[in-house]
Amino acid sequence: MGVFEVESVRKQFPALSEGAAHFDGPGGSQTPQVVADAVATTMVSALANRGQLTAAERRADGIVLGARQAMADLLGTDPGGIVFGRSMTQLTYDFARTLAKNWGPGDEVVVTRLDHDANIRPWVQAAEAVGATARWLAFDPATSELDDLEPLLSDGTRLVAVTGASNLIGTRPDLPAIADLVHASGALVYVDGVHLTPHAPVDASFADFYACSPYKFFGPHCGVLSAAPALLDGLRPDKLLPATDVVPERFEFGTLPYELLAGTTAAVDFLAGLGGTGENRRERLLSSLALLELYEDKLRDDLESRLAAIEGVTLYGHAQRRTPTLLFSVAGHDSRSVAARLAEEGVNAPAGSFYAVEASRHLGLGDTGAVRAGLAPYTNESDLDRLVEGVTRLVS
Repeated sequence: MGVFEVESVRKQFPALSEGAAHFDGPGGSQTPQVVADAVATTMVSALANRGQLTAAERRADGIVLGARQAMADLLGTDPGGIVFGRSMTQLTYDFARTLAKNWGPGDEVVVTRLDHDANIRPWVQAAEAVGATARWLAFDPATSELDDLEPLLSDGTRLVAVTGASNLIGTRPDLPAIADLVHASGALVYVDGVHLTPHAPVDASFADFYACSPYKFFGPHCGVLSAAPALLDGLRPDKLLPATDVVPERFEFGTLPYELLAGTTAAVDFLAGLGGTGENRRERLLSSLALLELYEDKLRDDLESRLAAIEGVTLYGHAQRRTPTLLFSVAGHDSRSVAARLAEEGVNAPAGSFYAVEASRHLGLGDTGAVRAGLAPYTNESDLDRLVEGVTRLVS
């Protein structure tokens, strides 16, 4: 199956030489040298609008097609259904407005209290704009598991938006089971895979739409959406008159950022090289991410038990299946002051609700949230020691 070697991984991240222990990956990972090199090389190469006439045109076209294939390999989907955008948030707003063209009074969308607001507000606002209804799926604050979806589904349900993993507390809902329920009701499933994709093997083929962000898995700042080409072909977004009607380009407005797409491909290749084995990139990705998942889960369990042993520390998020993401507060200390004290010691563990404001409120943490410690492939035992020691000094 291969071996995950964290110290070898760490050597590939120049930012780590600054000395900080980074638990801020859920907000954006650090960048390996190979990704930075891919971006820089592209920016100093001859480029033009995509085509086949000149070398510059062919290079641009190859970068785009290569990035579509890389993301399809990562997600287990069709490269012809990979759409690029500025961010997951922008893509979700675009698709919410497009899908809502076919909604009206009597139609319903379901959103969850567990999600990042980027997979809530676009759907709520799109529904309100056309007179449709938004229904809310809650979660149990004690177990961190989603409530039963089935009672919320009806003949009027048009779409269910659900997270692949909570960016606040790590909960990983049973996505295939949810998709089966939703599809049986005749509705579509839109998955926010931003926080799931960096931490586990992904097969997004069950979802009608799956959105993620390369900068959460060591790539540049852009967004990606995957859907079946046939599904995309039936959607008509607002676009410029001379812009192509071809899928998936129909949904990409303006010239694509070639340097960011080259960096995205490099990031996927980096993930595929984390120790896994296989005859092709998809197999290496599945193997590498399985290794990574085992490594990060072990670190999470270790960190969780050590934090729980500190008097005054409260941990939130207890789902059976989780990403390596811990949310905690310290009695008698404002969470932002805890994050500030840790930062003074070179431990980057920020505090907030991290745009998962509905989840934070549902946990009783209001809009201010708590301290989040997110693990990444470059996290090692020394990082854990520094975080635990910093929190211990705070309460002693």
